[in-house]
Order: sequence, then structure tokens, then C-alpha cells
Amino acid sequence: MLVDDHEVVRRGIVTAIDSSAALTVVGEASSVVEATRRLPAIRPDVLVVDLQLPDGTGIDVMRAARELNPEQEMLVLTSFDDDAALRESRSAGAAGLILKSARSKDIVSAIETVHGGGTVWANGSAEDEPELSESDRRIVELIGDGHSNREIAEQIGIAEKTVKNRVTVILQTLGMQRRTQVAAMVAARRRAGWK
Repeated sequence: MLVDDHEVVRRGIVTAIDSSAALTVVGEASSVVEATRRLPAIRPDVLVVDLQLPDGTGIDVMRAARELNPEQEMLVLTSFDDDAALRESRSAGAAGLILKSARSKDIVSAIETVHGGGTVWANGSAEDEPELSESDRRIVELIGDGHSNREIAEQIGIAEKTVKNRVTVILQTLGMQRRTQVAAMVAARRRAGWK
């Protein structure tokens, strides 16, 4: 479901989403009131929401969505890339934030990543994996390169069992169940030009 008060923006994103075989737009709204009224009937897998709405903010919509479904996957689509927007989006339960200036395919990729349980955070003003150590971030990148635990152990110079334990911790930290979700997150981030 897409929530944005600019019809031209909505049309462009709907067109991009509809070009993806994996995604379908099941609902649209242009305001907080309309979104909260439609959410109970629509129950989208992913809620894509703008932060600036005429009668409130996307944060209001996300909080209402989380009350309906505590597991609701949410992605913020905004024109503003600042620390406050990132902090507010995270605190409301969003799994990512992407700028409206991003290419259509990157927006679609971000939605797919969030739907798959991953996160999409623009680098720079907020850390992508705030709780991960430098060595864990290296392991995340190697998972993204498609390496097995054994290959990662050889590259980093630690025991394979240690890598396995670290991968378990990384999955818990990122709120993911499978390493394929980590690989998808890394791939989406690289496609969007993030480090």
C-alpha cells in the first residue's frame, strides 16, 4: 500500500511497482485519515509511506499500522534525508528509508528487501547496522558476496565455528531469520549505491 499526497509521485511509483513481477499495489492513500481508514481492509504486506502528509505525518500512519499489525513491514519514501527523519522512521518501526529521488528500480528493490525481512537505510546520516562490530560488518559483506562460512573463515582468519556463531548473532541483531535475507539486504544496498 502506498501513502503519498502527490498524485504524480504515486502514479510513478505505482507504475514502477507494477512493472515488477513480484509486487502489486493493493491500495493507495493521500492522507493520514484516508490511510488509517483503508488499512484495516487492505492489510498490505508492505506499507510505503511519505513522511509529509497534508493532515499529519507518515509516522502517524505507521503507528496506526503497527497497532493493527505489530509485524507490519514498512518503508519510508521521502524527499528529506536528515537525521530526524531517519530517527523518527526507525522509532516508528520502519525497516528502511529511501529518497524519492532514487531510481524506480531502486525503490522497487527497497520494497522487495523490506518484504523479505531486510532493512534499507541510506548511509551517511544513520548507520546501516548500528549494533554490528567492524568484523561483523565484514562478515555481512562477505555473505553479500555469496561466501560460505568456511570461505569467510579462511578470508578473515578465524575458525569456521566462530563464523557460524557470529552469523547467528548478526541475524539476531538485524532481526532476520536467514542469511539469504542478509545477502538480499547487501545486494539492495549496493544496487542503490550505498556503502
